[in-house]
Amino acid sequence: MGEFTTTIERRLDQAYKNLREARTTGDDYLADTLTAEIEDLRRLADDHGIALRS
Repeated sequence: MGEFTTTIERRLDQAYKNLREARTTGDDYLADTLTAEIEDLRRLADDHGIALRS
C-alpha cells in the first residue's frame, strides 16, 4: 500500500471519527463540514483507483 493510499485512509478514518463526535454533540456545522471532507476524500480516492473499505 502506498503512502498516498495510507494518507487517504487515515484522513478518512479521522474524519469519520470526528463526524460521529460532532453528531453526538449536536454540532451541525462541523458535521456538515466533515461530511463534505469525507465526500472529497472518497472522490479523490476513486479518481486515483484506490479501493476503500465500506
